[in-house]
Amino acid sequence: MLVHTLYKLTDQNMQTHNRCQWTLGEVKEVSGRGNLCGPGWLHYYYDPILAVMLNPIHADISDPRLFEAEADGERKDDHGLKGGCTRLALLRELNMPEVTTAQHVKFGILCAMQVAINPKWRTWAEDWLSGKDRTKQAAALAAQAERAAARAAALAAARAEWAEWAEWAAAWAAAAALEAVEVKPLDLIALAQQAVNEDE
Repeated sequence: MLVHTLYKLTDQNMQTHNRCQWTLGEVKEVSGRGNLCGPGWLHYYYDPILAVMLNPIHADISDPRLFEAEADGERKDDHGLKGGCTRLALLRELNMPEVTTAQHVKFGILCAMQVAINPKWRTWAEDWLSGKDRTKQAAALAAQAERAAARAAALAAARAEWAEWAEWAAAWAAAAALEAVEVKPLDLIALAQQAVNEDE
């Protein structure tokens, strides 16, 4: 019996990597061997909005579909970015959350703020989040002042008209911020919710 409700993205044909075909209610089972990104694991997300936010740095499915899923068996976790299990079934299709480019960027900034200590970058981030200054010039200056995670978020905002790049960079910023945190893990679900629920 499968337990633990999670979320899975597929393409419009209900396929994932290497044309793996999914069908509602069918249980897929794999070995649990190897790296989380390998064929021994079935991948999932812990939250629908997080799935949308992180899709650009994972499967990067264009025009994805979202499903509620149940997982069982062995499990692995990638710091909350995604999880893997050895048994997974899709239960039902859900509406895809609508996430704007600005919300992607906001998510990247919120994640980077958890670890960024450079005062110039933090001032820029606070100004961007408040809407006070979202200019390319301010973002470029902030990008020069901070390490990789913060740079990714700043560049995402600086190039926000390039939606695909901005979304990828914001998701990458979240992942880079996680790698920088050794003591206190980030609550990615809370940060993703904050990025879409607060007024911009």
